Amino acid sequence: MTLDTSLRAAACAGVCCLSFSMAVLAQTPSTGGAAPAAATAGALSAADRKFVEDAAAGGMAEVEMGRMAEQKASNAQVRQYGARMVQDHGKANAELKSLAAAKSVNLPTALPAPHKEHADRLGKLSGADFDRAYMKHMVDDHRATIAKFEKQSQTGADADLKAWAGKTLPTLRDHLQQAQTAHASVNPGQ
Repeated sequence: MTLDTSLRAAACAGVCCLSFSMAVLAQTPSTGGAAPAAATAGALSAADRKFVEDAAAGGMAEVEMGRMAEQKASNAQVRQYGARMVQDHGKANAELKSLAAAKSVNLPTALPAPHKEHADRLGKLSGADFDRAYMKHMVDDHRATIAKFEKQSQTGADADLKAWAGKTLPTLRDHLQQAQTAHASVNPGQ
């Protein structure tokens, strides 16, 4: 092989490598100068991470207290509401768990202290006393939860979480409406 042939072969190999690299880069989605998408896919802002953790804790509490309502409530409407909380928040919790895994967020496995304390207080009640306390908590809790989900759906940094919060809002609003109706039925005259 002559020097001229060797140089041509080396140049051709260089052009082929450069062409392959350019083809790979052309197929890789642009991240606008940021780190590659795979490296940042799981990264969340502190506010988004807090939303995920709070939503998970609240969802767990809704399911646990809903189960209590199914067992302890004396009012049929309150028992039905509890069953709906178990079903709807169980489904939302599963969706959030999947989202959290994709975003590398560890969710709580037990109720955080404020939720546990409230569940413990409810657990000591029964009958009409349980019905009144549970439905008051559901009204107050769903008002606060809706405000958090509205904020996340409007100002959250992560598009997937914004979409999930927005998709979940109609159900939460329906829960609030039902909670207000049930609360009025167990608190006549208020």
